[in-house]
Amino acid sequence: MLNTSGQAFQSDVIEASRELPVLVDFWAPWCGPCRALGPMLERLEQDCAGRFRLVKVNSDDNPELSAQFGVRSIPYVVAFVDGRPVDSFVGVLPESQLRAFIDRVAPNPSEMERRKALALVEGGDRTGAIAALRAALALGPANDDARLDLAGLLLDAAAAPIGATLDDIRDLLAKAGSLARQTPRFRAIQTRLDSLERAAHLPSADELRQRIAERPADLPARADLARLLMAQGQFEPALEQLLEIVGQDRAFDNDFARKSMLAVFDLMADRPEAVGAYRRRLAAALNR
Repeated sequence: MLNTSGQAFQSDVIEASRELPVLVDFWAPWCGPCRALGPMLERLEQDCAGRFRLVKVNSDDNPELSAQFGVRSIPYVVAFVDGRPVDSFVGVLPESQLRAFIDRVAPNPSEMERRKALALVEGGDRTGAIAALRAALALGPANDDARLDLAGLLLDAAAAPIGATLDDIRDLLAKAGSLARQTPRFRAIQTRLDSLERAAHLPSADELRQRIAERPADLPARADLARLLMAQGQFEPALEQLLEIVGQDRAFDNDFARKSMLAVFDLMADRPEAVGAYRRRLAAALNR
C-alpha cells in the first residue's frame, strides 16, 4: 500500500499502472466507511500477491485530484490499467464483491503471463512468447486462451526447431475445455493442424498443380493442394482452390471445401476485408 499526492500521482498511479493494475482509494480521516474499506483493500492486496497495487489518496489534502476524477462521495475507488481509469465504485462493498471487482481489473498470474506473451509477439519475440505461454499454462492449466495462443504460435513455427512436434500440439489441444472446443478459433487451429499432418504425406505443390492443369476436375488434387497451402499459411491461394471445389461439387468429401473455407476465415480474422470478399464469393458459389 502506498500513500500518494498530486505531485507523485503521475508516477505512483499512471506510470505504475502500465506495469500492473493500480487501485486508487480516495478517503479521508473523518470518513467512517473509509476506515472499514481501507483495511479490507490492504488485506486483499496482500492476499493477491502482486496482482495489483493499492494507492491511497487523502481527498482532503488533495482536492485537485478529487476534482480531476469527479469524486463526490467517499470512499471512492478507481482502477487504473495501462495509464487510464477503467472501473470504479463508491462506498463499502462486501469482500466477495471486492474480489469480483479485482478479478475484473487485475488478471491472475496465468493471465499476466499470457499478456506478457502477447506483448512479446508484437515485439517479434516469438521464442519468448512461447516460454511465457508455457508459464501461463503451468500457473493456470485451465487457461484455454493461453492454450490456444500457444498452439497457434507452435503451428506458425512448426518448420523450425522449437522443441515441439505436431503430436505435442495435438496433446495441447486435447486438454482444452469443452467451451474452448466449441469456438471458431479452436476449430481453425484444429483444421490447420490436420493440414500440417497431412502435408507430410502429400505430393509437392508443383506436382499437384501439374495434376490440376492436366485435369481441372481432379478435386482430390485440389483438396490436397488446399491442405498443403493451409499448412504453409498461404490462406488466399488455399481459398481459391476450395472455391473451385465448391463450384464444381459442393458435396465433395462431405462438404470439405465449404467447411475448410469457414475455418480459414477464422485463421484470417486479422484481415477482415479479404475475409469479407471471400465470404461473398462463397455465397455466390453456393447460390448458383
